[in-house]
Amino acid sequence: MKNRRSQKVSPTVLTLNDLAKLANYSFMDTLKCDPDVKVDGDDHAPREVFTGHYVLVNPTPINEPEYVAHSKNFFLELGFADSMAASTDFVRLFTGDISHVPEPMRKVGWACGYALSIFGTEYTRQCPFQTGNGYGDGRAISVLEAVINDRRWEMQLKGGGRTPYCRGADGRAVLRSSVREFLAQDHMHALGVPTSRSLSLYVSKTEKVQRPWYSEGSRSKDPDMIIEEPVAISTRVAPSFIRVGQIELFGRRTRKKEHPDAMAELDKIVLHLIDREYTDVIDNKLSTAEKVVLLAREFRSRLTSLVANWIRVGYCQGNFNSDNCAVGGFTLDYGPFGFCDVFNPHYQPWTGGGHHFSFLNQPVAAERNFEMFCRALQPLLTSHQGALQQLDEIRSGFAKVMQVQMEKMWTAKLGLGAFNAVLFSELETLMVQTSVDYTIFFRELSMLPDDIGPLKKSFYSDSNHAMTELDKRWSEWLTKWKLLIANTSNANSTPSRSLEEITKQMKLVNPKYSLREWLLVPAYQQAADGNYALLRELQEVMTQPYAEQTKDVEEQYYRLKPPEFCDVGGFSHLSCSS
Repeated sequence: MKNRRSQKVSPTVLTLNDLAKLANYSFMDTLKCDPDVKVDGDDHAPREVFTGHYVLVNPTPINEPEYVAHSKNFFLELGFADSMAASTDFVRLFTGDISHVPEPMRKVGWACGYALSIFGTEYTRQCPFQTGNGYGDGRAISVLEAVINDRRWEMQLKGGGRTPYCRGADGRAVLRSSVREFLAQDHMHALGVPTSRSLSLYVSKTEKVQRPWYSEGSRSKDPDMIIEEPVAISTRVAPSFIRVGQIELFGRRTRKKEHPDAMAELDKIVLHLIDREYTDVIDNKLSTAEKVVLLAREFRSRLTSLVANWIRVGYCQGNFNSDNCAVGGFTLDYGPFGFCDVFNPHYQPWTGGGHHFSFLNQPVAAERNFEMFCRALQPLLTSHQGALQQLDEIRSGFAKVMQVQMEKMWTAKLGLGAFNAVLFSELETLMVQTSVDYTIFFRELSMLPDDIGPLKKSFYSDSNHAMTELDKRWSEWLTKWKLLIANTSNANSTPSRSLEEITKQMKLVNPKYSLREWLLVPAYQQAADGNYALLRELQEVMTQPYAEQTKDVEEQYYRLKPPEFCDVGGFSHLSCSS
C-alpha cells in the first residue's frame, strides 16, 4: 500500500491569515441563537437552555500550551503547511484563545444542546435541573467553520472549558483521553471507517486537574484512586457535529409544545442538517416532507454501513447513546471506545456500558438510535400521511438493511463470493472457544493458509487437551472454507478469482494493525512526562494499518496481548474516559 505522505502536494494554507479567508459560519448565520445568551461569550456556569440551536461561549485557554502532535495526513488533505501546527497564532487559536484571530474569523465560539436517550429510552434525570434542558456540549466548543477545497469543515475544541451545559464539571480534557481520541481518529480514517478527524493536540505545561483512575496493576472494575493529570486540548474536525440527540431535542420540544417556535426550530435544524451533510443525494428543490423521507433513508444507509465497518475492524463504541451518534453517519465520539483483542461477541471496554452497547450488539444499539431519530422527525410530517407511512417503513426496515450490511461485511472478511450462514456460525463458535485474537486471526486467514498452523498465531488458549479437539474442528472448518474459496465467483457468475486476487482483497478489509489499549497506555504515560516519541511512532504505524511494515514494527505491534495486561484497569477496561 502506497504511503499517502509520499505524494508531494504544495500546501495552499501557510498562515492563519490564509485560513481566515476561508471562514464561513453557516451554523451561526443560518440557525437561531439562544436568546438568553451573553453576546461576549462569557457564559461558563451551568444553566438551563430553553430555546435556540446554540449558545455563544468563549473557550477557556489552557496555560502554557505545548505542541504534542498534529495529523500530517489531514493537514495534507486540507492544504495546510505542517509548519502551521507549531506557529504562535495557530497554537493560540487551537488551545482556546480566540481573542486575536484575524477577520473574518469570529472571536466567540459556540456550543449546542441535545437530548439524551440510552438504547431507545429518553432520560432527563442526569440533567442537574431534572428537565433535560442542561444536556449538551459541556466541554466541546466549536471555534471555526470554513470551506476548504470546496468542502465545509467545522473545527471543535475538545476540553475547551466550561459551557452552560457543563453540569458542574471543569470543562477540561486530560492528556490521557486526548491522546486516545487523537490517535483513534487518525487510525479510523486510515482504516477506511467514516470518522471525525484529528487536527491538532496540545498540552498545558502547568495546568492539571484531578480525575479518578486505576492504581498500577489494579483489577478493579472502577477507578480506585484520584490522580492529577495534565490538561490538554485536541481539535476534532467534521462536516458538522449534529447528533441524533440534537434532532431529538427539537423533536421533543415540538412534541411537547414547549415554546411557540419549537416546530420552526425543528424544521430549521433538519433542513440545515441536509444542507451540511446530504446535498449530494437530496435535491434542494424537493418539498420538506420529501427531503425528510430521503434523509431518513440515506441516514439509515450510512449508519448501517458505519456499524458494519466498526465490526469489520474490531471497534466497539462502548457508549453509543443517541448524543454520541452523528447524523452525518460517521464515528463521532471517542470516550470509552476499544478495539477487540480476544474475540468476544459481548466485548465492552466501558465498565458502565453493559451488553446493550457491546461489540456484536452495536447493530441493535444503532437501530435504537435510528428509531429515536425517526420519532424526532415525525412532527414535520403530521400533515403528510403518505410521508409518515414512508418514514415508518424506513424505520421498520432498519434491521433488514443492517443484516444485509453485516452479511456483506463478513463475506468480504472471509474472502467469499456469498455469505454462508452455517460456515460463519461455526467460525464464531470456534473463535470464542479458542480465545482468538480478532485482528490477527483474520489477517492470517487472508494469507489462505494450507493448515491451521498460521492461524495459531492468533490463539490465546493453550490447554493441550482442549486444543487437540479444537485443532480437529478448526481443520474441518478450514477445509470447508477452502473449498468455498476454491469455488467462489462473483454475483455475475464470472470466472473464479485467483487465490492471489482473493488474498489481496482480503488484506484490504482485514487490517494488520489495530489501536489496542495496551499500546495506547505507554504512549500517553510517556507523553505525560513530556516524551512524545512513542505517541508519534504509534501514529505512524496506525495510519498505515493494512501495510506490511518493517520487521521491528511487526514484532512490536502485531502480537497477542501480553498476559500481564489481561483484566487490568486501563488496559482491559476503563470507566468513561475524560
